[in-house]
Amino acid sequence: MTEQYEQPAGPARIAVILPCYNEEAAIAQTVAGFRAALPQARIYVYDNNSRDRTVEVARAAGAIVRTERVQGKGAVVRRMFADVDADVYVMADGDATYDAASAPALVARLIDERLDMVVGSRVHEAAAAYRRGHQFGNKALTGMLARLFGRSFTDILSGYRVFSRRFVKSFPALSAGFEIETEISVHALELKMPVAEITTPYFARPEGSASKLSTYSDGWRIARTIATLYRIERPLLFFGAIGGVLALLAVLLAIPLAFTWIQTGLVPRFPTAILATGLMILASQCLFAGLTLDTVVRGRREVRRLAYLAYPAPGGED
Repeated sequence: MTEQYEQPAGPARIAVILPCYNEEAAIAQTVAGFRAALPQARIYVYDNNSRDRTVEVARAAGAIVRTERVQGKGAVVRRMFADVDADVYVMADGDATYDAASAPALVARLIDERLDMVVGSRVHEAAAAYRRGHQFGNKALTGMLARLFGRSFTDILSGYRVFSRRFVKSFPALSAGFEIETEISVHALELKMPVAEITTPYFARPEGSASKLSTYSDGWRIARTIATLYRIERPLLFFGAIGGVLALLAVLLAIPLAFTWIQTGLVPRFPTAILATGLMILASQCLFAGLTLDTVVRGRREVRRLAYLAYPAPGGED
């Protein structure tokens, strides 16, 4: 059931939403930081099957605690976006690595400029805060996203984001794990939403708190998510590229056969000729599949855009 609460003092109802998994050592500090920075906000902690005392500590710190049984950050974000009702959503991790004091600036930027998302781009000083492998992977994936979709953010993997209500309620949240940040970024880029970035400090985890990230497995999942989203959102280019490769192979195989036929009037290598013909047929099928799916995607994008436009911009209506 959607959480309903009365309009607090201030221009907008603000909800701080914190997905958590085994964050007993850091969640109290995180909740206290956001309560000090945004005293008018309601703070929600969504526990994802923690095996420690995360739930008890978060509740004692004054947070509204909810539980999501399906494992994975994507499942938690999907549940938070569905359940919580607010005008502005501040999402961060429960590990005390994000700067809660930056939240008012992010919220003010969202409301003043009527944006749909403001990303807290991480700036770190301690080597322990952000491992080099993660830095390299983030830069590589950010560059890949920019090449695929034309524009991007400087930190697509940041979990510190502020959303408008119309972003949250139009976002399908299909990812299962940490690739959810990539899906969020693509959703904003595809619907051409007004967005911004603000640099924010990024801290090392407090003592006793352990990272749940895996550089290689999570990086592979994120790269796979980008490729999947590209196939879904850019089917003509995706299948057209495959068709182009198949057509090129077919032409390369057919050229020697053509010269032989011109010189002798014979086609002695029937298996090669059949292979070249089959590749060209597959290339044509890929092209037409891309054209068909592109029409479907355009219609689906229009529906998503209309769902997004059903909600007013942050800051109220003029």
